[in-house]
Amino acid sequence: MGLGKRAITEAVGTFWLVFCGCGSAVLACGFPQYGIGFVGVALTFGLTLMCLAYAIGHISGCHVNPAVSVGLAVAGRFSWSEVPMYVIAQVVGATAGAWALLKVAHSHAGFNVHAGFASDGFGLHSPGGFSLASGFAAEAALTCMFVMVILGATDVRAPKGFAPIAIGFALGVAHLVGIPVTNASFNPARSTGPAIFCGGWALQQLWLFWLAPILGAVVAGIAYGVLSKQEN
Repeated sequence: MGLGKRAITEAVGTFWLVFCGCGSAVLACGFPQYGIGFVGVALTFGLTLMCLAYAIGHISGCHVNPAVSVGLAVAGRFSWSEVPMYVIAQVVGATAGAWALLKVAHSHAGFNVHAGFASDGFGLHSPGGFSLASGFAAEAALTCMFVMVILGATDVRAPKGFAPIAIGFALGVAHLVGIPVTNASFNPARSTGPAIFCGGWALQQLWLFWLAPILGAVVAGIAYGVLSKQEN
């Protein structure tokens, strides 16, 4: 499959991840009696990724996340020369997903895109009031383990056909831990899309949601290579 088609597939997949995942937070989380809450948002992200992995994994690998592309490249599972195109496609797809979500949400009474719009943040903009240091540690550690699950589940020695289930549940579990801390990113593209429309503080704090997940993914790529290496 050519790089162009795979990049388009990545854009479409990231669009769906942001539209559904962030949409669950913006549209379905806060209803007093029927809102899905943190658990519902976490499950939405996890289930969306699981479905995407089955739908497009055989086309593009279903990275839908710059940190995953970098982690796979560090581990030798993906070509470094293709990382820039994948990252661009993922950011474009995430931005389109956030734009589509904005078009759905803007007519709701009281909606204010600048109030958050599912953007990730720390300090005053952390759901639980967690600091920059806590946010950085959570994003790096949770992304590291998420990428470790991806590398393990897609290893040629792993059971066949179950990788999307493990990966989807891993993302959901990471969200259960990370939502109170930063609103949960583990994905620089997912953070960028909403931040572009939220503006202000979301853009100012966006650097953390690129640096920490990518650092975590690099550690995962190195660590998995060491831990999974078979002795002669």
